[in-house]
Amino acid sequence: MTELTEDILKKVIKKRSSNTHKGNYGRILLIGGSENYGGAIIMSTEAAVNSGAGLTAVATHHLNLSALHSRIPEAMFIDWHDAKLADLIKNMDVVVCGSGLGMSDFAKQILVILRRCTSEKQTVILDASALDLISEDKSLLPVNAGHLILTPHQMEWQRLSQIRIPFQTDSANIDALKQLIPDSNAVLVLKSNHTHIYDGTGRTFVNPIGNPGMATGGMGDTLAGIIGGFVAQFGPSVDTISAAVYIHSLAGDLINKDNYVVKPTEVSKVLPKLMKKYSELE
Repeated sequence: MTELTEDILKKVIKKRSSNTHKGNYGRILLIGGSENYGGAIIMSTEAAVNSGAGLTAVATHHLNLSALHSRIPEAMFIDWHDAKLADLIKNMDVVVCGSGLGMSDFAKQILVILRRCTSEKQTVILDASALDLISEDKSLLPVNAGHLILTPHQMEWQRLSQIRIPFQTDSANIDALKQLIPDSNAVLVLKSNHTHIYDGTGRTFVNPIGNPGMATGGMGDTLAGIIGGFVAQFGPSVDTISAAVYIHSLAGDLINKDNYVVKPTEVSKVLPKLMKKYSELE
């Protein structure tokens, strides 16, 4: 097991070259936000934009459009009922699916479309409702994606892996991940007070930082967006994923110094300054 340190941020976050444009920093699509859970996809989108994704699009319920554009005008919108969603998925580098998605029959259909339209050139990040739907029907896994990243909390992982929380040891989690996705292209980010990261080759990384002030609704949605933004820019390696996990907690710890509760939107707010700092460290 490897314990993460701030060195992972120095390794992954690079100073941007002058001769670049938004297309150099990845195209990301976030899918989620049913009628009752629009805040989840908005928080995830804000995290993706603030962590540096070049082009960000959101497929969500039309009821979320005004709130989304009021909060994050940088993000493009598509009604998730739009037939053009399939073509949009095909043109993305990264797809983040699950924040506020819900458990409806339509949500299942979204996963069917995602499975059909993804390719080996893409990374798919599955969170929240998407994982719960897959726990009910494993055929919904988008196995055609070049890289899969699963970001469950411990109860979601229990439903998906059938491993009860007290028995979620590193070895059991690694075995379950291999059984669920036999290829080595999958990474499991198992969220807890000290998040563990498992890659497809059996390596384990643990995040030693974070604080109880982060035990707030939307924190996982924010992490999924940060992972998406990082992967879009820096590639789908386990180092990139680890850096996203670490900076999420580092931001939370900075906020917690002066605040009893750490709001997910405040985590997103401090990301650009943190990334600037570590991009300039040798």
